[in-house]
Amino acid sequence: MGGQLPSKAHVNFRQFTSMEPVLCYESRNSSCPKTIYPLPIRITLYMILGGTVILTVCGNPLVAVSIAYFKQLHTPTNYLIVSLAVSDLLLGLFVMLPSMIQCVESCWYFGDDFCQVYMSSNVMLCTASILNLSFISLDRHYAVCQPLLYRRNISVNVVLIMILLSWSISALIGFGIISLKLNIWEIEDFYYNHIACEGRCVLFQSGLSRTVSAVISFHIPGIIMLVYY
Repeated sequence: MGGQLPSKAHVNFRQFTSMEPVLCYESRNSSCPKTIYPLPIRITLYMILGGTVILTVCGNPLVAVSIAYFKQLHTPTNYLIVSLAVSDLLLGLFVMLPSMIQCVESCWYFGDDFCQVYMSSNVMLCTASILNLSFISLDRHYAVCQPLLYRRNISVNVVLIMILLSWSISALIGFGIISLKLNIWEIEDFYYNHIACEGRCVLFQSGLSRTVSAVISFHIPGIIMLVYY
């Protein structure tokens, strides 16, 4: 009896956590493998990740609407905050939501065209968020350290130029890298032979592409924020 109880518990635990490998598209030889998670795990993941998506999608519009509604909030700084809220809202809709589904289902079911949009939007919107934060830090630096020159130097037109730069640079990086396939430059054979398959949508980058993207999208904006804050 003493030896049977641990064995039974062990079997039940394995049944609960077992993951059955199948294919995302059973009728296609080039399909990616799919992992079927137990229902309790899937429900838990959807609740946690879905809650994050809902907060992102519902919270950011409230920020933008509040600033648009109250005239006293129509300031250059708040225009930058609206731009940040829009980038985070789009990130929740076009990146976090499909990413959540792919994470839980372990397959991509939205087609190759939307996969390109998803990967491009991922890079573009993350970059836009960081660049918006960088310009907000620049704006706050002038407001605190040079208050007498702030109104003259940081006007609405200057802020609109900042916003335009944030989105233009982000779109150029995001859609340029993916559409021109610069992310797999010089590693195309490895990517198509070992990574790419039907039912998978991941942003795979070569060492050079990863370095350039990190410097432009993270390190330079991060240094700007550290310096001005």
